[in-house]
Amino acid sequence: MTERTLRAEPRPETAGSPPPPHRLVLPIILTCQLMLILDATVMNVALPRIQSELGFTDTGLSWVMTAYSLVFGGLLLLGGRAGDLFGRRRTFVVGAAVFTAASLLGGLAGSAELLIAARVAQGVGAALAGPSTLALITSTFTEAKARVRALALFSAMSSSGFAIGLLLGGLLTEWISWRAALYINVPFGLAIVLLTSRYVADPPRRRARLDLPGAVTGTFGVGSLVFAFTHAASHGWGDTITLGGLAAGLALLAAFLTIETRVSEPLIPLRLFAERDRAAAYVNFFLGPMAMMSMFFFLTQFLQDIAGFAALETGFAFLPMAACMFLLSRLIPKLLPWFGPKPLALTGTALMTGGVVWLTTLTTDSGYFSHLLGPMLLMGVGAGLAFSPLSVIIMATVPTADAGAAGGALQTLQQVGATLGLAILITVFGAVTRTPSGSPAETTVGGMTAAFTVAAAVTAVSFLVALTFRRRA
Repeated sequence: MTERTLRAEPRPETAGSPPPPHRLVLPIILTCQLMLILDATVMNVALPRIQSELGFTDTGLSWVMTAYSLVFGGLLLLGGRAGDLFGRRRTFVVGAAVFTAASLLGGLAGSAELLIAARVAQGVGAALAGPSTLALITSTFTEAKARVRALALFSAMSSSGFAIGLLLGGLLTEWISWRAALYINVPFGLAIVLLTSRYVADPPRRRARLDLPGAVTGTFGVGSLVFAFTHAASHGWGDTITLGGLAAGLALLAAFLTIETRVSEPLIPLRLFAERDRAAAYVNFFLGPMAMMSMFFFLTQFLQDIAGFAALETGFAFLPMAACMFLLSRLIPKLLPWFGPKPLALTGTALMTGGVVWLTTLTTDSGYFSHLLGPMLLMGVGAGLAFSPLSVIIMATVPTADAGAAGGALQTLQQVGATLGLAILITVFGAVTRTPSGSPAETTVGGMTAAFTVAAAVTAVSFLVALTFRRRA
């Protein structure tokens, strides 16, 4: 065979392009991402039963949610860099294995302390696996159309996973036990670990160094801020511990930014923010979850404590919103090339703002169909339009060498935004409810509407950020 024949009729494996990925690769990665996101909210509906069984205090109960989100968000940047250093597939598998084992231990927990420890371990596993999900998508799907589709589906899982977690948590809590919300991770986690090693290709690793000083200052900085806001909800802003936590958090985050500008291998390369659309997408990935998590947290309690819904009914109440978020996310690969990110983000954030403003009108007599379904639908459609394009904007053009760091930064901002936003809004809620303004139910709803007012301001800022996107088709 001549050299001319080889050039004219290249065989697929020698043509210079990698073979197409196995059809199971995307389901494996997306299932892992959905599992990680679900656990940020799947325990919400079960909190009353967890408190009665394990003896949590009212203040300590919030740490069932916060312990996972805080560790997950705080260590994501380190997890992204670990993937670059040790291999993305290996880090993905190790993270999924740690998450699965921690889920089993959490289901078996016989005390409040053991459950919190298991949730912390879940956060560690999620922080290892999370950044590698995006990095593996970027390195596996090299063709532009396939990559945009994969990233859009990833966004669908990330956006709708919070609401699906509430639905799943309600189903499992009502039908089996709150422990089932943790046990269900075990078979899926084992399948992910086994199938990844067989079907997911390991992209080439590059030389990198772990930025431990950056990881320590960033993680403890965010943790201190969350603690300060949570403590302020019950003790006020004049409390010495509150002020100390706030000062420590700000100082540690300032140290983190200083470290990132000086080390050779930063956890967050500042060049990721040099491109305008990518920088705006990162900001909105921080702001969006701040408003979304407040809605999930407070509406879950409104439905159960004020409207008298059971756990199963509460889960189903969020189904229309989850369906809207998922269906809109599926349309993003078709809408984004036609309209570009700006019209989608503006429409989505405007709808979200309208939905949260609507929630500020809640009273103790508000019904589901008259006052809750409408805002939920607006939030679902708005989130599907506003945030599904963001993963595409961030990851579609990022250099392969920065894929791990870019994915880690994206999910860090999402998780930290959700955790810090919830802490801030719980502080607003606590400030209002410390001064009774009627019956206990009226006082509680008054605190919720005050929190929704602040959340509406956050979505309005997100709208302003969306104005900075370039208008391109």
